[in-house]
Amino acid sequence: MRLLPPPGPSRVLTLGTLVKTVGRGLWLVASALFLTRSVGLSATQVGLGLTISALVGVLASTPSGYLADRVGPRGVQVGALFAAGTLTIGLIAVRSLPTLVLVGAATALADAIERGARGALIAGAIPADERVRTRAYLRATTNVGISVGAVLGGFAIAADTRTGYVALILASAATSLAAAVVFLRLPTVAPVAAPAQGPRLVALRDRPFLAFTLLDGLMSMHFSLLTIALPLWIAGHTRAPAWMISALTLVNTVLVVLLQVRAARTAATLPGAARAARRAGVAIALACVLFAASGALPTAGAVGLLGLGAVAHVTGELWHSAAGWGISFGLAPADAQGQYQGAYGMGYELGKMLAPVVVTTLALGWGVPGWLVLGALFFLLGALVPPVVRWAGRTRPGGDGAGLVTRPAKQGADLAG
Repeated sequence: MRLLPPPGPSRVLTLGTLVKTVGRGLWLVASALFLTRSVGLSATQVGLGLTISALVGVLASTPSGYLADRVGPRGVQVGALFAAGTLTIGLIAVRSLPTLVLVGAATALADAIERGARGALIAGAIPADERVRTRAYLRATTNVGISVGAVLGGFAIAADTRTGYVALILASAATSLAAAVVFLRLPTVAPVAAPAQGPRLVALRDRPFLAFTLLDGLMSMHFSLLTIALPLWIAGHTRAPAWMISALTLVNTVLVVLLQVRAARTAATLPGAARAARRAGVAIALACVLFAASGALPTAGAVGLLGLGAVAHVTGELWHSAAGWGISFGLAPADAQGQYQGAYGMGYELGKMLAPVVVTTLALGWGVPGWLVLGALFFLLGALVPPVVRWAGRTRPGGDGAGLVTRPAKQGADLAG
């Protein structure tokens, strides 16, 4: 398999994403320690500050995409990355919860603007039949970048000094600025004129698309199974050794890097994307059952079931990600790709906000029954996506009662359940 897309906009996007996500990995591994051990905030204050920041990101997602459509996505993305880099430096000045909220909310706003612009930029610079594949390359690259950043951030964690944390923050800021410079090599995508009549934020009035966004956002809670629920489950409820936590994370990272582009082929059309979402629900539900069963077995059996569960989970993860890209691009009008991609990102941010409470309450608070409830939830969410896509087909120009939409080939999708 190719590790990089062919030369052109896709490769520039991939390289810029690699630079940016190394910085993201640096911050992710040390943010909680910096804010508690260096700044002196309590864990509750950190959680509150990050939740408020995430809420700002959710609310700003669709308007940010609208801005990218109207102004031009490349300039908006570059500007947002410069702003994010500058605001990251501002973390050094955080001394209290109010200043954390101020800097965190401003950074979340810049991140939301960058996400919306990235979606519009992909839609404008990449041919329709290559968009999902490009997003797959970006996802695989993101995993590589975050992993590299996490390893490098471990040095600051080991030192556990303010100087080390400040150096890490400056390095993270530098990656945002460097990524902005890389993205300047992308072609300019012309802004799209606002419609003369009707509402501006049409994505927020598109009920089928919002229904899909909600389903996809709730499905995205499965990402927290690997990062939150499973480590605590392994440590406190199974006989598996603690090194399984790192091993399963490594398995997930490697398989995403190796297989995400291949998995994206199944979601190149709207019908294929809808089916991929359904398969994702089945795979993640199976993973929850296997994780639940691991708690009652001796060490060897627990290790085996956890490994099988991790493979089932990452399989569902690959299909879920590819399905989301295919549907979000396929349902968006050509003159509103930015705001539709922003609205799609809003669902993910919502899921990220809800996931810690939902997965810990069910998987850890309820134990085996909770895992089974989670499995049933993910199965249901995946099963609901195809009928929602058919509903969307009936609301699009050219849709018929069967949910079919006829579009020019260059726009990349006919729609069927």
